[in-house]
This record gives sequence, C-alpha cells and structure tokens, in this order.
Amino acid sequence: MQNQQLHTQDTTQTLVSFIVPVYNVPADMLCQCIESIKRLSLRKAERQIIVVDDGSTNHPLDSLANYVDDIIYIRQSNQGVSVARNTGLSIATGTFVQFIDGDDMLLQTPYEHVIDLTRYGDTDLVMYDFTESNEGGIDFDDQGPMTGTEFMRKQNIHGSVWGFIFRRSILGSLRFTPGISYGEDEEFTPQLMLRAERVIKTNAKAYYYRTRPASAINMTDMRSRLKRLNDAKNVIFSLQRKADTMPTNDRSAMQRRVAQLTMDYIYNIIILTQSRHYLDRCLNELRNNGLFPLPDEDYTTKYKWFRRMTNSNVGLAMLFRTLPFMNKER
Repeated sequence: MQNQQLHTQDTTQTLVSFIVPVYNVPADMLCQCIESIKRLSLRKAERQIIVVDDGSTNHPLDSLANYVDDIIYIRQSNQGVSVARNTGLSIATGTFVQFIDGDDMLLQTPYEHVIDLTRYGDTDLVMYDFTESNEGGIDFDDQGPMTGTEFMRKQNIHGSVWGFIFRRSILGSLRFTPGISYGEDEEFTPQLMLRAERVIKTNAKAYYYRTRPASAINMTDMRSRLKRLNDAKNVIFSLQRKADTMPTNDRSAMQRRVAQLTMDYIYNIIILTQSRHYLDRCLNELRNNGLFPLPDEDYTTKYKWFRRMTNSNVGLAMLFRTLPFMNKER
C-alpha cells in the first residue's frame, strides 16, 4: 500500500521527470543523487523528482526532511525495481523522463549538454555515456538524429534505462515487466528505441554509476546466478516473440538485439556456472527456439568471433578455459 507524496509540485511547465527507485540505498548516497539533480540549470518548475521507496527496511524518510519541497516521495511494499519504475511513470508529468538509480548521480556539465539536446534538438531520445568516476569531461561529440530502428540496425545499444533520457509521449502503453529481478532494462529499452523517431547519441559521460557489493548484479550465490540467467533467457524469448510480429525493418533491428543478448547469455552461462552440462542443456533450449547457432551476421568483430567459437565443441572447450579469466567487454 502506497503512502501518498510528501509534496505536490506545480508541474505545469515540467521539462524532465526524474524517477529514482530506491531499496535500502544508503541515505548519504540518496541525498547525493537528489543534490545532483538540484544542481542542474533546470528551474524548480521544470523538474519533477519522484523518489519511489520499494519497501526499504532502512526507511529513508527521515534523511529526506530537507527535500520535502523538492521531491515527490512514495513508499510501496517491496515489489521489485520494475514495479517501482512503473509507479514513477504513473505520476510522471514531464515532457521527458530520466531514470536514476538512487545510489548513482548525474554529472552536471555533461548532463547539461544532454538537457540542451532535449531543449533544442527536437529529439525523442538522447543516449549518453556513463563513468565509474565522478568526472565527466567537457568535450562532446554527437551522432544523429536518426530513427531508433536505424540506430539499432547498425549499432549495439547499452540496455540500462539510466543511460538515456526519452520523450514521455513515445512510451505509450510500454511498461516494465514485474517479477524480472535481472535484465528488466534489456526488455524495456529496445522496445522504447523502436518507438523513437529522432535519436541522438552523445559521448558525454553524464552519469556516475556506482557499484555496490549489495546490489543485485553482484549477488554471487548460485541461486542468484541461476535466477539471473533464467531472467535473461525469458527476456530473450519475449523479445524474439515480439520481433516475429514487427514490420521488416523493426524486426531486423530487434533480431540484432536478440542475437546480442543471446551471445551475452551464453557468455554468462560459462562465467557464472562453469558447467558444460548446464550450458549444453541451455544451448539445446536455444536451438529448439531457433536462437542457436547464432545468426551468421557481421554485427561486430566480437560477435563474429564468439559465433565461430560456439559453433564447435573445440571452440566451446576453449571458451571454458579462457573466459573465466577474462573481463567481459562492455
């Protein structure tokens, strides 16, 4: 059951709704996240900060006392980040929407460039870069505009929803699927991209991504690893089904993304389980669904190399010997 917002803002001129889902985020990090939004050049009427507390056990409300005039705070029972983001979307009024994880921050100078692109570029979606330091640089190079379909047919995308800002009107009925603990972004992002008519990509490092040991992606017990793999598989199958009903160009774009995610899925099976028996079982399931062998396409050098390696027992044996000792390329 939700507790209603602490403060109702005048949102008649809202440019950006910032949706901040939180679950047991340290109070200092959440405050830094909010401060990074407040430091932007947006006037108060141009921004809407929506903090959705997904049933945290360390209730953050006391730490937010200084922000009652700046945020909308909603607390709900723990239902996962997908539902928390959907809750934020249900009350967002901004022309654009920006997701931010509560333990991360926006970097002022490069993010101001992103805001300029939304103000003056007549864009539906702006993709930007991220950094794991708190410095984003000042020199920016932009690509586009192009359609989301064109972009996805030619380039890989970074699936994380905090990696772009988008026009709320293109969302339509699209929402996050509840129950997916890992990879919920990967299902949402390509579908949103295909709805965008004008996409700009900038190399501005506008988002400070902080890795915490307690975050879901860093859970190391086998049960969590298998849940992560199963969620990834379900996302792949979901996107494959959607691709089958799309127009030709959209289908081609989505098929590229499905192939990329399938490659990542196979990679992670090797890394997270190091079990050839489990891999063989998963490859058979992919094969039965028309997803393996990987499509013979020249998407990227890494993709072509990985496809060749997975097409033989010798290649798979080499992957088992080498991948656990290598860092995954972003």
